[in-house]
Amino acid sequence: MASIREVAQEAGVGVGTVSRALNGSGYVSPETKKKIEKAAKKLNYTPNELARNLYHNRTGIVGVVVPDLDHPFFSALVKHIEMELYEQGYKTMICNTVGISRREQEYLDMLERNMVDGIITASHGLEVEEYQKQTKPIVSIDRDLGARIPLIGCDHEKGGELAARLMLAARRKKVLAILGIAPKVIANDRYTAFMKMLKENGVTVKQEVMEWNIFNWEAYYKFAEETFRSHPDIDGIFSGDLAALACLNVAQRRGIRVPEELSIIGFDAMAPSSMVYPQLTAVRQNVELLAEVSVNTLLDLVEQRKNVPHRLILDVEMQPGGTA
Repeated sequence: MASIREVAQEAGVGVGTVSRALNGSGYVSPETKKKIEKAAKKLNYTPNELARNLYHNRTGIVGVVVPDLDHPFFSALVKHIEMELYEQGYKTMICNTVGISRREQEYLDMLERNMVDGIITASHGLEVEEYQKQTKPIVSIDRDLGARIPLIGCDHEKGGELAARLMLAARRKKVLAILGIAPKVIANDRYTAFMKMLKENGVTVKQEVMEWNIFNWEAYYKFAEETFRSHPDIDGIFSGDLAALACLNVAQRRGIRVPEELSIIGFDAMAPSSMVYPQLTAVRQNVELLAEVSVNTLLDLVEQRKNVPHRLILDVEMQPGGTA
């Protein structure tokens, strides 16, 4: 493997000039930079990434904290965050908390010890105060962690209203909302908006609360079975994708016709929602854009490129399906 001195010799410049050109750490004329890049390519020179990051007082690593990669939304989110970070020259360290706040705390400790350059968190297990103690770059997805930490999320309120309009169009009269409520999470807005619109139009709305950090299929299926036993007269269900799919499964096993007798609307519109029949009608979050905006916001903080707004809310849309 060629050394930086060999690149300098090939290009006919000093070692310091090569370092500035390849690390972006100082001015080098365009003509000289082109000559250095040509020499580096000819010699198959690979810059020392560790040395470059140390020069900039960075690690080149970003921590991403999510509750559970078994959940289709979080697995897709992490996938797109990792791809976006890689495109921008960063590596990704993933923390799958699985409901254990200690794991989340350990990642915050890594940020404090300069082992990662910043954190994108979509987990809700740790107390808000622990995040508020931090002064280093953090971006939060869906959860309000205070004025100093940017919040990125989708328009849950609009999503709830879109779902309510479909229920009204289907003339539903007794609707169940299945909530997964976590503290200070803007996802709660979807249920508030949904229930408000239906009640204003004379629809009876009931609610069931499911623990927000339970993501295994067996738990959803068991919850769906209990839902139909407790609410045999409902004609509409609104919930996250997994609970909606479990309810669709149980309804079909019970001989309930969907959507003729029962409307089911999900939220997220992840891949599994389009792999069932009928396809799940659901509010779609743009996960690719959510990942891109979260990464760019964090790197704006890490690289001090510009000031960032505290709150960025992205649009949602309906995924047409056959369940509403």
